Amino acid sequence: MSQLHYALFTGCTAKQSTPELLSSTLAVADKLGIKITILEEASCCGASHLQDFDEFLAHVLNARNICYAEKLGLTMITICNTCQLNSAMTKHALDTNPELKARVNEKLAEVGLEYKGTSKIKHFLYSLIDEYGLDNIKDKVTVPLSNFNIAPFYGCHNIRPSELHNQDNPYNPTSLDELIDALEGHPVDYSSKNKCCGFHVELQANHTSEVLAGNALVDAIDNNADMMVTPCPLCHLKMDTYQDSIAKVMGRDIELPVLHMPQMVALALGCTQKEIGLNFHVTTTKIIEA
Repeated sequence: MSQLHYALFTGCTAKQSTPELLSSTLAVADKLGIKITILEEASCCGASHLQDFDEFLAHVLNARNICYAEKLGLTMITICNTCQLNSAMTKHALDTNPELKARVNEKLAEVGLEYKGTSKIKHFLYSLIDEYGLDNIKDKVTVPLSNFNIAPFYGCHNIRPSELHNQDNPYNPTSLDELIDALEGHPVDYSSKNKCCGFHVELQANHTSEVLAGNALVDAIDNNADMMVTPCPLCHLKMDTYQDSIAKVMGRDIELPVLHMPQMVALALGCTQKEIGLNFHVTTTKIIEA
């Protein structure tokens, strides 16, 4: 296999709130021999909030990020579902609307850039599955996850809207389940795996947010999950850091480790606890550390 090389759009969260996501992503890449070039010049994707306030500005910012990958001639990979969605929305909009593309390029010209549409945009999850390959990943496993029942939590933005994502069926996604299988873990089948975590309504409707997250956590726990894994740092933040308040709303004890997707892969590849960054989690990860 020739070496894969990607331009990594880290997004904001992996550099600030969840540094364990970035470190574990780089650890996985190192173990698998994948070359990563971080797009240091890139800015926030808008986080699905700027888009509501100024859609054109959001397209300009995301096109600017994509331009840096285009200059390198590389596929841009993301490690956040929301970054993936917003980048993909901009790419789709510009690639299908020449007038909008021209307007965006008029603004980009002010900083010496031009969006051409030559770079693909993929979440790291799908790059691992589609391009590195599950069989190749399985061959690299040194610490099988066979002692763990792992609940995959897909989140919204990696599987919806379906016209932007052709990787997973939004009603029955399977990619994370297949990855868990390749790492010799036991994927938990539960009905909430493709539901919303509630992160984006945390400030506007706190109770609703807690119930959405609580439903998923309870469903996973009641189906004998030892841990949950998600490809989205925003889902991770909601599910990991709010478990005490979620438990109060749900009226029952809730304690379930929530891993980032690259952390799970890194664990199976034999990475150290420091590389995986479990010490940054709020909810206990003792079951994993043991």
